[in-house]
Amino acid sequence: MERIVHDLRLSETITPFGVGAIVDVLGESLIAPDTSWWNRKYTPEISCDRLLSRLGPGVLRQPPAHAGRAARETAYLLYWRFPAWRFCEQCTKLSQITNRNKGRWVNRCECGGKLVPMRYVATCAKGSHIQDIPWFKWAHRGHSTDVTDSVRFCRAYTELRFTRSSRHGEGLASLNIHCTGCKRTRPLSELAGSESLHRDGIRCNGTQPWQDPTRETACEHKLTAVQRGATGNYISEQYSALDIPEEVPRSAELADKIRSHVYFEKVVADNGGPQAEIVAGWIAEEVGTTATEVLAMASGGNQVEDDTVLDLKDGEWAAFLKKLEHGRDDSGGNFVVDGWSISDESTWPRALTRALTSFGQVRRVREVRALKGFRRHDGDADLIKADLGPDGNRRPIYPAIEMFGEGIFIRFNEETLSEWERTPEVVGRAAILEDRRASIQWASRLPKPEPRFVALHTVAHFLIRRLAFASGYSSASLQERVYAHSDRPDRTAGILIYTAAGDAQGTLGGLVRLGHPDKLLPLLMAALGDADVCSNDPVCIESDRQGSSALNLSACHGCALISETSCETGNRLLDRQLVLGGGSVPGLFDRLLEEVRA
Repeated sequence: MERIVHDLRLSETITPFGVGAIVDVLGESLIAPDTSWWNRKYTPEISCDRLLSRLGPGVLRQPPAHAGRAARETAYLLYWRFPAWRFCEQCTKLSQITNRNKGRWVNRCECGGKLVPMRYVATCAKGSHIQDIPWFKWAHRGHSTDVTDSVRFCRAYTELRFTRSSRHGEGLASLNIHCTGCKRTRPLSELAGSESLHRDGIRCNGTQPWQDPTRETACEHKLTAVQRGATGNYISEQYSALDIPEEVPRSAELADKIRSHVYFEKVVADNGGPQAEIVAGWIAEEVGTTATEVLAMASGGNQVEDDTVLDLKDGEWAAFLKKLEHGRDDSGGNFVVDGWSISDESTWPRALTRALTSFGQVRRVREVRALKGFRRHDGDADLIKADLGPDGNRRPIYPAIEMFGEGIFIRFNEETLSEWERTPEVVGRAAILEDRRASIQWASRLPKPEPRFVALHTVAHFLIRRLAFASGYSSASLQERVYAHSDRPDRTAGILIYTAAGDAQGTLGGLVRLGHPDKLLPLLMAALGDADVCSNDPVCIESDRQGSSALNLSACHGCALISETSCETGNRLLDRQLVLGGGSVPGLFDRLLEEVRA
């Protein structure tokens, strides 16, 4: 084992350089093994019960971190060299392992030249496996014209060369693997195509580079040759949760009251019968709901599809509502929120106060981010767990980090929002995104783009862009968390914009001070004013096909896009028209700017 002294930021060990990811370090190409290889002495445990309860049985552990000079006992992470095949910059010879010098591995060729990792590796189309391309086997197969009988019997395993030819331009056709033993030459252009490796008889061994392939691990899916640094080689599945008191949503409290009522069993027994409606009316009057709700619960209705992210957000939404009701927060701890409400008598524009209900200055919040696993090649491929260790009594380890910070919470008016999102033009506009999301396999992992989500998500982007000028934080340092779902037991309508750092003392307060209504409302109006005119107008505002996979409507880099690491959906599901209006589509705030300017 060779120690390479190089530091990664703690957050990078979750994504983009988490378990299973390829990392380029000081000319080396390395891959991070799963957490069963971690030395637990260097990995402190992190506590976040509400996140762990959604991930499943296991333990959250922070990757090792240190400050200062590296020493023998310094905490470190293990990495495997991958790909194992390399070529020499000086003599162009291909080799599968590095050389030894006084018992230690060194990344040098016998001629003294530096070894460079091969550009291409093989990924499994559906199994999320990755492996080296067996270059000797590949170089001696194919349909080149110079095939001779000697190719079949070539044993020159150490005589491969990575050569370049100027006769075929600058593309892959100019890069060749040449065997000096049998004189066979094959260009890298023959790697192109999803069937190229399969035609050559190269099969997936069903493992990750740090695992030993066996006959039992063989995979039936086809391999595809991809560049080593391709983004599709690593698609992480991570979850984050705010460390808050897990409040019971109001719908759950109501459901408990209904189910515990002395007459509820009679409604269940006679559901659909003549007495059911009468008894349901009695229960509804006592608990403060409708008879329809009681009957639906008795028939087994109101079941919500299980979703880890939305389940976490439901608890957070309930906690925020409780904090907003109590005004000034003197509770201390890791979740401190001062609540402010907006009254109808406010001097602010009516178009603004109709859409908003209350604000929260999040003075302190703790966020825990954990890596559940990863996929390769395709978002629809199999999920590889972060811990591939042997099953048994051992609890699996999830890589996790904790961040402390501050933020701003905005709650929108449910009545105004519901009225607006029922407008036929609004429904039709959002349906464009819903149809595209349904037609793309990997897009099912994105939230449902109902009108309220798209509008509130876009408002969050506008505000982040504006806060970057006023808060002292760059837009890449700000994160969003959108609570906007109408198909949950408790309808949610709010956004949280926050920043967090790995230091236990948190951040410096530049964001939370802007959460007071006297500062936040002018910032919000300024953000909407900025977005009203885009440098790409009229093309942008009239567009309904922008961004990755056309999953944005009227939204581009000139008006709505922010750093992808700050956005929950990677800069997708955005539309200015649903916020500011356009054409026949009424925006959520389309009257605001007219009122302010008047």
